[in-house]
Amino acid sequence: MHTLLKHLANSLLDSIRDMLPIVAVIAFFQLVVLQEPIPNLEGLLIGSMLVVIGLTLFVHGLKIGLFPIGESMAFDFARKGSVTWLLLFAFALGFGTTVAEPALIAVSEEAAEVAATGGMIGDSIEEKEGYADGLRLTVALAVGLAILIGVLRILRGWPIQYLIIGGYLGVVIMTAFAPPEIIGIAYDSGGVTTSTITVPLVTALGVGLASSIQGRNPMTDGFGLIAFASLTPMIFVMGYGMIL
Repeated sequence: MHTLLKHLANSLLDSIRDMLPIVAVIAFFQLVVLQEPIPNLEGLLIGSMLVVIGLTLFVHGLKIGLFPIGESMAFDFARKGSVTWLLLFAFALGFGTTVAEPALIAVSEEAAEVAATGGMIGDSIEEKEGYADGLRLTVALAVGLAILIGVLRILRGWPIQYLIIGGYLGVVIMTAFAPPEIIGIAYDSGGVTTSTITVPLVTALGVGLASSIQGRNPMTDGFGLIAFASLTPMIFVMGYGMIL
């Protein structure tokens, strides 16, 4: 119990240190540049305190929960020696974490509202929910496929730079043909997918897998899954927009 409290206290201090630059920027521009009092100061202080507490618990949870389970499962699959099950797990992990990603849910709902306002879809609740769900599933499929290919890359030892370069060439080509209304959403979807839930598990999977395979270096082979996972949604969402 004492060790847990010590780790939580260290994480709390780290979170406060990380929040200080944000607070300093807001205070400087509000008080010095705009020369206006900070609106709703009480709510801002309470909200900042809740953010610090939430960030502390989240980071500590990553350290003791998500990172270890991701690495241990990678070791277990590598020891089992079944490539098929490993690839299925990689796809399911990418798909499942992305569907549950809070940032993606928020962006999908906002995109549906804007699409309804712009006349791309009907303004009914059913059509907006269908559009948002379709967008989420499209992104989730893209991330699942990206993690599958990324794991296959680690197994085969393929250089990641060629996959990344080829992927961005695909993004450029798709941008030329995709509807203008979907391009911004597609680009944003690449960022929101790599957020609070996806990043820890996928990173742990890549590092654990590279560490458990002879001849692989965790530094050169274990990382890169996140970059690939943020790339494929852009292509898939632009394709989704072209189909619609």
